[in-house]
Amino acid sequence: MAAITASLVKDLREKTGAGMMDCKTALTETNGDLEAAIDWLRKKGLSKAAKKADRVAAEGLVALKTGGASGVAIELNSETDFVARNADFQALAASIASVALAGNQSDVEKIRAAAYPSGGTVADAISNAIATIGENMSLRRAAALSVSQGVIGSYMHNSIGDGLGKIGVMVALESTGKAEVLAELGRKLAMHVAAASPVALDAASVDPAVLEREKNVLREKNAGKPANVLEKIVESGLKTYFKEVCLLDQSYIHDPAKTVTQAVNEAAKEAGAPVALKGFVRFALGEGIEKQESDFAAEVAGMAR
Repeated sequence: MAAITASLVKDLREKTGAGMMDCKTALTETNGDLEAAIDWLRKKGLSKAAKKADRVAAEGLVALKTGGASGVAIELNSETDFVARNADFQALAASIASVALAGNQSDVEKIRAAAYPSGGTVADAISNAIATIGENMSLRRAAALSVSQGVIGSYMHNSIGDGLGKIGVMVALESTGKAEVLAELGRKLAMHVAAASPVALDAASVDPAVLEREKNVLREKNAGKPANVLEKIVESGLKTYFKEVCLLDQSYIHDPAKTVTQAVNEAAKEAGAPVALKGFVRFALGEGIEKQESDFAAEVAGMAR
């Protein structure tokens, strides 16, 4: 039998949040195998982190980190907004974003497996936070942007700290122009993306499935018209659609008389070199997550019983 050391027990306790004696028992039962001990505790219902793993985590924070010509965005979810205002949770989100930036990484599983500054992995840090803070948490998604020359502009809406908030945006500007001009343009474009919520950079970047759905809507709205007329209507309708959802074609929120493309071209003259808007990332906290509806009165009644 492998020796069950105090250090091993401590490691298991930090990973699961289970009691000291339960951790010792789990290690004894699994001959000192840490991963098997975690599973043993989960099966027995003794791992606090495991008990919370099936709760919906739809609150939390978006974190942005940029450095020169690279930037990353991550979304770290919690169950309640109260936890999102916890200093430890905020530090965790910021640190995970720093880890992702260091590796220019957008793969969630690779970020989870990466080394965490205070020791262990990012996944370990999240598990420890679940056990300590008492809510389910999950690293939901991540995205990275980079350019060979230029800047990554960013903007955080509803910011509650440096690079932390509810809607985070990054834009990638490729250029050899003046850094201060590019930085200001990047910030304004990121604000535009936060407000206008484009779905793609340009018409060629629109998801084919989304494009086909839009075509079908236009066809159904104009059903009964001759085929040649219908196709012209669809073509015209798509042009209007692209102006609404494609970043480069949208009306620029800082000067609605211009498109974003025109605004970028004008800024290029001031920057002293061509500027190419290469891509963007927009993370809105909890978008796409189906939140559980709770009946507070029923919960209180259940607790009373």
